[in-house]
Amino acid sequence: MQTARWLALMGWLVLTSGPLLRANEPAADAPRIFQSDGQTLARVRAGVMNHDPAFEPVVRKLRELAEKDLAGGPYAVTDKKFPAPSGDPHDYVSLAPYFWPNPDTPDGLPYVRHDGRRNPEIRQYDASRFGAMGGHAYQLALAYYLTGEPRYAKRAAILLRIWFLDPATRMNPNLEYAQLVKGVNNGRGTGIIESLRLLDAIDAVGLLRGSDAWTDHDQKQMGMWIRQYLKWMQQSKNGRDEAAATNNHGTWYDVQVAAFSLFIGDEAEAKRVIEEARQKRIASQIQPDGSMPRELGRTNSLGYSVYNLAAMTELADLGRRVGVGLWNYQTSDGRSIRAALDYLLPYVMGRKPWQGQQISNFNDASVFVPLSRAAAAYHDAKHEEAIKALKSSERADVIDLLRFPVVDDRSGRGD
Repeated sequence: MQTARWLALMGWLVLTSGPLLRANEPAADAPRIFQSDGQTLARVRAGVMNHDPAFEPVVRKLRELAEKDLAGGPYAVTDKKFPAPSGDPHDYVSLAPYFWPNPDTPDGLPYVRHDGRRNPEIRQYDASRFGAMGGHAYQLALAYYLTGEPRYAKRAAILLRIWFLDPATRMNPNLEYAQLVKGVNNGRGTGIIESLRLLDAIDAVGLLRGSDAWTDHDQKQMGMWIRQYLKWMQQSKNGRDEAAATNNHGTWYDVQVAAFSLFIGDEAEAKRVIEEARQKRIASQIQPDGSMPRELGRTNSLGYSVYNLAAMTELADLGRRVGVGLWNYQTSDGRSIRAALDYLLPYVMGRKPWQGQQISNFNDASVFVPLSRAAAAYHDAKHEEAIKALKSSERADVIDLLRFPVVDDRSGRGD
């Protein structure tokens, strides 16, 4: 796999780039983004603009992705094959991924659950288009921000406008009919996890600010859409159900509420949610040994444990923006984000065999982002060594390499 080795090498070059990535040097043009640090990305941009050779391979790969994205879509919620239960083509609808036709009934209803096995029917509804829109808009916007190429900004803006803003194609700001179970319900609170795609969308918006392709009117309209969706999240039955979830769904719900609140300028609401996460998420979901029982009960228990850790570390990074410390929060009996990470580390790095169920192949790359966040917060050598091991074994995504290039950051980014 010569290409994979090349990507691993370029990732290592980005990680070990020189003073342009020093976190204690503020950047003047940092974008307002929420899944990663705008100051860090601005320093990466400075390196690219200064033709630092360490960045050339990774930006070349990003350009390749963006060129493909130029031909993708556009995507619209109104393009659905099957209507939402409301009959409104602007309403988002998706199927619960782990539910399958009932083999014991003539019509296959009600659908029955097979945890960890994805029903391919889900591709016929809105979830795939939603994910493609968010992912492509983000990659294009990132490519524009780092290279200044206006074609990328123009296409990203088109994808965002068609999905969110244009009256003929815009999505209604709710997920009332997300992850429905045929023969059982028309939608569930668990479907709200699918609006994680919105995190890519609002970061794309932040990366497009200042371009000719994204206007002040676009920005205002997008803010109104997110405000309406956040209101639905917090007031609807589905939203209240998801807020009460005691596993990764609840943690990701908090990430979304915090990020969306910050996007619309409601710092107080973001702070409230993150403060409550100390008890509501960390203390209640993590055991003193670092294990997460609600995730261990799944058929893909390692994958879901890492997934919940990813949510907690993202929430901790958002907490720093509003002065709430989650990174070093610890209960009297030792429950903490750090305990969860250190519990999982030997398993995800292959040093110990996982004892729980994992019926699907574990995605090694899924640990890169939470591990990178933790390395910047804790400055623990074992976390930094694990990142180096991921690099040398070719387990990192090019987009994540750009978003999280700093591991040896001694400026004190913790709580």
